[in-house]
Amino acid sequence: MLATEPRIGSRVQRLRRTKRISQADLASALGISASYLNLIEHNRRRITVPLLMKLAGYFGIEPGELVESDESRLVGDLMELFSDDLFTDAGLTNQDIRDLASSNPAVGRAVVRLYDQFKTLREARRTGATGVPDEDEIGYHPATDAVSDFIQEHANYFPTLEAAAERVRHDIDFAADSFEYGLKTYLFNVFGLNWRSASLPAGIARRHDANTRELITAEVLPPESALFAVAHQLGLLAASREIDQLIESGNLAADAPILTRNALASYFAAALIMPYEPFLRACTETRYDIERIERRFRTSFEQVCHRMTTLQRPGLSGIPLHLVRTDIAGNISKRFSLSGIHISRHSGACPRWNVYAAFLHPERINVQLSQMPEGQRYFCIAKSITKGGYRHNAPRRHLAIGLGCHISHAHQMVYSDGMNLADPSQTVPIGVGCRICPRLDCEQRAQPPVDHRFTLNDSEMAESFYATVRRGV
Repeated sequence: MLATEPRIGSRVQRLRRTKRISQADLASALGISASYLNLIEHNRRRITVPLLMKLAGYFGIEPGELVESDESRLVGDLMELFSDDLFTDAGLTNQDIRDLASSNPAVGRAVVRLYDQFKTLREARRTGATGVPDEDEIGYHPATDAVSDFIQEHANYFPTLEAAAERVRHDIDFAADSFEYGLKTYLFNVFGLNWRSASLPAGIARRHDANTRELITAEVLPPESALFAVAHQLGLLAASREIDQLIESGNLAADAPILTRNALASYFAAALIMPYEPFLRACTETRYDIERIERRFRTSFEQVCHRMTTLQRPGLSGIPLHLVRTDIAGNISKRFSLSGIHISRHSGACPRWNVYAAFLHPERINVQLSQMPEGQRYFCIAKSITKGGYRHNAPRRHLAIGLGCHISHAHQMVYSDGMNLADPSQTVPIGVGCRICPRLDCEQRAQPPVDHRFTLNDSEMAESFYATVRRGV
């Protein structure tokens, strides 16, 4: 008998590489040949249910987690890039794109990376930016997208960093009853560093002075930000080996290793301040009440939301969540999705999504039942936050944090209380972006759909011109 979702090759390969297991060793444990496993990892062989159960048992995960493929995210990325005017005359259909993602996912991901390079190069040349690579510099790749892909490929869960953070946290808790005092003691005893707060130049949150062996945090920082800055530095020191190994396994190009190191140190910091099992227990007890968890761990709203997305330990996992961070201009600076929702890679997201409406209601948690064009529904919360401005007349950054899950998990979150999750009238239709959204009746369109044909009725004037276009045949 064959499994109903055979295309799990990339997930098997990722799990194997994360655990640093060779194809030969895994094949031996499963009772199959290494060549057959290689075909499975490249989606060239379907997988039987007994073998699926063996794989799930070997990796310590549920079979359902194993068969959840990344195909839908790849399809979304491909549809978004093929909506570019560059491909207007290509005659590609949605089915063509789905066929590519299904039959040749490696080729599909290569196309996405190539388009990333092209788009960045085109934009740089359009604006006249300096330091633009020549056309023959094939290795160029936008670092931020590379880091996002790296985190997505690991499902934002790094067991080696979790283990390192737990080891350090144990020593810190043993040193003192107070986490902050224990952290100071640990820094001094292990690394000879004195941590203190002092005045630093504007824009500098933390400074590690190797000559004076001091770790200085800006005195204007909120307590939770100062603590995170110190834990981040500790990650670079105490988990350097684990971070280096992860970066080496990622095959990252250009400036991506530098940004990835920063992201992984942040991951360590969150795991240190919010240890996995106590944090998961807090999420379960409070039903993901972010503000209550903030107070329990003395952290910020954004820190708690980020940590919630990392709860993917096999056999002890939390809700599969997505997270997005955007500024008031619509620039997405962080994106990650385990919920299944597709977050725009190359353009701004849908203005109907509550992550943008959050700016209209500062400091309030906004709740939305969101429905994508293909019919999938998601439970989304969003809140605007302000960073900076700690000095007189200092500029502030206004950001919105969006967090959510598939509608099937919504009842596990306290924010769904009082809502009729089955009521279609409470659902807001959203899309990934105007260029690939099929909703022709949307009055908030900023662009026409890629396969549009304009029609104009001189006797009428629509509220939105783009809402009057007709899809091409």
